[in-house]
Amino acid sequence: TKRVYYNTYDITSELHQGSNALGAILADGWYAGYVGYGNKREHYGKDVRFNAQIHVEYQDGAVETITTGPDWKATTNGPIRQADFLKGQVYDSKMELTGWDRPGYDDSGWQPVVQDCPLSPQIQAAPHQPVQIIKTIKPIAITEPQPGVFVYNMGQNFAGVVQLNTNTKPDQQIQIRIAERLNPDGTIYTENLRRATSTDLYIAKGGPVQWHPQFTFHGFQYVEITGIEKPTLDTIVGLPFTSAAPIAGSFECSDPMLNQLYSNICWTQWMNFIDIPTDCPQRDERLGWTGDAQVYIRTACYNTDNQPFYTKWLVDLMDSQREDGQFPMVAPLKVAGADGGPAWADAGVICPWTVWQVYGDTDILEYCYEPMKKFIEFCKNRCTDDLLPPAQFHCFGDWLSINADTPKDVIFMAYFASCTQKMFQIANVLGKSDDSAYYQGLFDMIKASFNKAYVAKDGRIKGNTQCAYVLALANDLLDADMAKLAADHLVADIQSRGWHLSTGFIGTKDLMLVLSKIDRNDVAYHLIHNTTFPSWGFSIKHGATSIWERWNGWTPEEGFGDPGMNSFAHYSFGAVAQWMFQTIGGIDGTIGFDKIMIKPQPGGNLDWANVSYNSIHGLIQSNWKRFENGQLKLDITLPANTQATIYIPADSADDVIESGKPANSATGLTFIKMDGHYAVYKAESGSYHFISTSFKFIDSVE
Repeated sequence: TKRVYYNTYDITSELHQGSNALGAILADGWYAGYVGYGNKREHYGKDVRFNAQIHVEYQDGAVETITTGPDWKATTNGPIRQADFLKGQVYDSKMELTGWDRPGYDDSGWQPVVQDCPLSPQIQAAPHQPVQIIKTIKPIAITEPQPGVFVYNMGQNFAGVVQLNTNTKPDQQIQIRIAERLNPDGTIYTENLRRATSTDLYIAKGGPVQWHPQFTFHGFQYVEITGIEKPTLDTIVGLPFTSAAPIAGSFECSDPMLNQLYSNICWTQWMNFIDIPTDCPQRDERLGWTGDAQVYIRTACYNTDNQPFYTKWLVDLMDSQREDGQFPMVAPLKVAGADGGPAWADAGVICPWTVWQVYGDTDILEYCYEPMKKFIEFCKNRCTDDLLPPAQFHCFGDWLSINADTPKDVIFMAYFASCTQKMFQIANVLGKSDDSAYYQGLFDMIKASFNKAYVAKDGRIKGNTQCAYVLALANDLLDADMAKLAADHLVADIQSRGWHLSTGFIGTKDLMLVLSKIDRNDVAYHLIHNTTFPSWGFSIKHGATSIWERWNGWTPEEGFGDPGMNSFAHYSFGAVAQWMFQTIGGIDGTIGFDKIMIKPQPGGNLDWANVSYNSIHGLIQSNWKRFENGQLKLDITLPANTQATIYIPADSADDVIESGKPANSATGLTFIKMDGHYAVYKAESGSYHFISTSFKFIDSVE
């Protein structure tokens, strides 16, 4: 309704001397197709529209522009009989129009195009990466749970389509259905798809076929094929696709389970970064949920270069802001509500701030600044005189937590404080000193109100949940003495649950980071290595190749969780990868990684880790290995034109060697101080090879 993006292609190689033809195939897409839950379509309009122009520059310098217009014709009598994101695609090859895309085609039976358009949006160049097929996936097994019903295991949950490679008979109908999991009897589990039928149908004219749908996508690991008598593993291949953001990060360590976890995180991101950051790719939803986006954005930027992707989506988010300043549940704003509520609406500040932190992009701050100011005033204006939440407000809470109901007013205040503090930083960098002073003062008042209303003298926070303590500690809402008490309560709650987490989408995002902040990586390592419920390892132990929406998406005792909301590809709990990069690998940085910090904190059952991040300045690497003799080897690479602060685990600077020499005399290094069990150095760009002869390895709690 507000803007439409166009794409630009170099088609020189497609043109030749003489006559040429230009055509297009249109499907419903977001514009007219089914979007979200509720089985509703035509959210923007009913009849699809196409606009194109070709700029031709001849060798003599002449320029010609060829455009769509009233002389164009169109037909609905092609082979694509249905094409919808949620429903799937039906292709009748008997109706193929041979030669329609070549000069000289007889289009006398086609109709003149309609020129009107119900919308008048801005037409802009697409700022983000296109969606592309990233590889092919071959199935690893095939079963026949019912006669004539064949089920393929692709070995990986992914978003995309299936390509058929087979010989056909005339009028043969091949049906493709998908699922993320299997029922106990080996048939595909589709209840969690809700009203997304996700069925593709190929009607054959006969002969060899190599076909895949062009105008739909599904989230799946299992494929059901009917209509073929004896399919083989070569009958199909999977074609996963995603917005083509370059890979930026890598993570590998000595624990195969953590390597699988990182693979699951990456695949789940690819599955849900299809033009917008969606919640899930399989059921009738696939919306740009703001809460999911803000908890995951920092991890997303470690995995891939997402500056163009988020630049585009933040325009969607700003376009969707309510008149009173509130940000919505989803962007683009369709199907779900315009009142995002705490932790969802706050994406309007957190996401621009994170893009600035990772890429040094002040343009996005300038673009979003007035909407962000408007949002902070909305939050403030609906508070009481004591800067506490109003009596009534929408809030999803710590979504999908485990037996831990965090009070929604605590979440409200923690996020209000967090965004206000970020606005202080944003105003500073944009040179808006008056605004900066205002936000600093507002943060101080919010902090005081939070402590007065929710923090007891013994450091207990209202609700006494892991999430409540995490939010207070992550957002600096407690003074030092009270923070120590709150930290003890957090660890005590984890211990009381058999050293397990209880957090949902909101609390899990910062749980591990807070444990590192309070110097309890022993607890964090225990959580990351857990394989019992609830934990990341539990899902992997039970065959997960992607991140589940619910900790209890499936359990041996209860089977599948509530099918009304049970995605097996939902990236929110994958936000733990931020901790994996920053703590296991020790790679962190701010303001476009102009300031780099390397601080690996080896622990748990790990013997080695190789972690890298390709920042906008270049490649940062942190590889470490521990030896039985008590030594730690650490290899660091820093990109050109950067400096870093490097923390080497050691009891003394005298115990640190670089390239065979005492680190204190190494070229490019300057010793600063001892910080606990770390020798701290300033380092210029280059490669360094450290040996620490004494370091404190972090054992996980028993």
